[in-house]
Amino acid sequence: MTDSDIKKGLAGVVVDTTAISKVNPASNSLLYRGYPVQELAATQPFEAVAHLLWRGELPTDEELAELRALERAHRALEPEVKALIDLLPVQAHPMDEVRTAVSAIGATALAGSGNVLTAGGSVEQNLERSVRLFAQLPAIVAYGQRRRRGQELIEPRDDLDYSANFLWMTFGEDPDPVVVDAFNRSMILYAEHSFNASTFTARVVTSTQSDLYSAVTAAIGALKGPLHGGANEAVMHIFDEIGSSERVAAWLDDALANKRKIMGFGHRVYKNGDSRVPTMEAALVDLVEHYGRHDVMDLYSALENEFVARKGIYPNLDYPSGPAYNLIGFDTVTFTPLFVAARVVGWTAHILEQAASNALIRPLSSYSGPDERHVPGS
Repeated sequence: MTDSDIKKGLAGVVVDTTAISKVNPASNSLLYRGYPVQELAATQPFEAVAHLLWRGELPTDEELAELRALERAHRALEPEVKALIDLLPVQAHPMDEVRTAVSAIGATALAGSGNVLTAGGSVEQNLERSVRLFAQLPAIVAYGQRRRRGQELIEPRDDLDYSANFLWMTFGEDPDPVVVDAFNRSMILYAEHSFNASTFTARVVTSTQSDLYSAVTAAIGALKGPLHGGANEAVMHIFDEIGSSERVAAWLDDALANKRKIMGFGHRVYKNGDSRVPTMEAALVDLVEHYGRHDVMDLYSALENEFVARKGIYPNLDYPSGPAYNLIGFDTVTFTPLFVAARVVGWTAHILEQAASNALIRPLSSYSGPDERHVPGS
C-alpha cells in the first residue's frame, strides 16, 4: 500500500448508506428524509422534525401529540443527575458537564439489565431512550448555564412546547414568540448533517453493539473538539474582539496577515455556501429587530462582505447562529451544548439506522513503524 492509497480522515471514502439526510447538489439544499431543511424550519416544531428523523415521516396530529406527551413526561432533571452535576466544579467545561450527565442517565436507565449483549436494546426501547435524552438535554443545558451564573434550577412547564420550555428553563421568563421561533429554527437546522465526525463516532460505537447512551456520550466527546463543534462560540469571540463594524477591515487585515483561521466561514461539504445560512440569517434579522441591536447586524454584514470579497469563502451555519444565541441571552460557553441538544436527534436516528443493518466498523491501517526486531538476549 502506498501513501496515495491512504485516505487520511477517511476523506472521500463512502462507508455506508443512509436514508436520514443528504445535501442535494442540484438545489444546494440539506434534505432531512427528502425534505429541504429550510422548509422544515419555516413550518414545523422541533418535535415534528425529531419524529421525521427517527421514524422517516412527518407525524400526524395524533403522532405529534403522543410524542409531545412522552417528551414532556421526561423533561424534569432527575435528582440523581442534578446531584452529580453539582459535584462537578463550576469551572468545568460545559461539554464535560453535558457528557457526564448523559452518561449518568444511561447508567441509571440500564442499571440491573445485567447482560451487556442485550444492552443495545430493541428498536422501541431505543426510540424511548432517544426521546428521553431529547427531553432531558434542555434541563441539563439550561441548568448548566444557570449554575455558572449562581442561579437555581427552574422546573419545566408542560404547557409549553419544546423550544419555549427550553428558554423558560434557561431564563425563567415567558419567552417572546419571535425568540421562540428563532430558537426553534436553530434547533432544526443543527439537528442532523449526515456522517459528520460526531455522528460517525456514534455509529462506530453502535457497531460494536454497545448501548445508545454510550454512543451518544462518545458523540458528545467528538463534538467537544474545536475542529467539529465550537465554531459558533468562536464567532462570538471574533465579534467581541472586533467590537464594531468600523473596525472590521483593519481587524481582517491583521488576521489574514497572521494566517488566522476565521471561524464561521467555509464548510467541508458546502463549497458554494451553506444552504442553512439564509434561514438562520433571517432568524438573526428577526432577533436584531426584536432587541433593537442593529449594531450586531452591521458588524455581521461588514465582516461577511469583507471576507467573501477577499477570500471567496462563504459563511456556514455557525456564523449567524452565534450572534443569534448571544442576543437570546445564552452565554457563549453554552453554544456547543445547545448544538448537543439539537444534534442528539440526528445522532440517535443514526444509531437506530446503524443497529438495524449493522456491521462492525473496523478499518485497516498501514503500518509505518520499525520492521520486526528482537529484544537483546532473547
